Amino acid sequence: MSRSLRRGAIAALVLAAIVPLSACAAGNTPDTLEIKPDSAATSLGEHLKLNNIVVVTKADAIGDQTGPANVSVNIANNGTTPETLQSITVGEGSAATFTDVKGAPVTEIVIPAGGAVLVGGQGQPAAHVASAKVTVGGFAPVSFAFAKSGKVTAQAQVSPATGLFASYGPTVAPAPVTPTTSAPATASAPASATASPSGAATAPASGAATAPAGTTPSGAASGTPATH
Repeated sequence: MSRSLRRGAIAALVLAAIVPLSACAAGNTPDTLEIKPDSAATSLGEHLKLNNIVVVTKADAIGDQTGPANVSVNIANNGTTPETLQSITVGEGSAATFTDVKGAPVTEIVIPAGGAVLVGGQGQPAAHVASAKVTVGGFAPVSFAFAKSGKVTAQAQVSPATGLFASYGPTVAPAPVTPTTSAPATASAPASATASPSGAATAPASGAATAPAGTTPSGAASGTPATH
């Protein structure tokens, strides 16, 4: 091989090594690097896409736990007709209930044609599970049933309502107020009012009691009746 050919081969090898390195450097710049949490995604048919499926528990939930949870999922409908989400089930049969954007209960969630719905997002419909048996930090099977497209199941991440998911967790109901058992303050008024009648009654009784038993009362007629 001539000297010029060897130089050409070496230059080609160096160029081949530099191009991948420069591409990696460009991909890791702050403008192009995006860090996203691990989340499940699946599709159903040609037009229905389900992304970022997450089961969100209470913020203080750890390990294996059974309790309230919300399901967050971004459902995109690329079709030309609306689709209807009829049910969501978490784990072993824990069915979710739906609320609309105002928090009112609804039986289904409509995914518009050519649109998307972020279930659980701010200003969006929500899916609540009253009691789900899951492992925080692990995964749980979540099933979605649609009116036209059918049913699909995905392994969803289980995360507490902290960090990125702080606003997606279930709402904790306030503790009920325990009624007081103490007697009303007005109940003591009748008892104090009875003192005056008892005081009034003692005056005649004490006056009558001054005459010893068997003696003639003062002012009464005395002596032996006259005989005729």
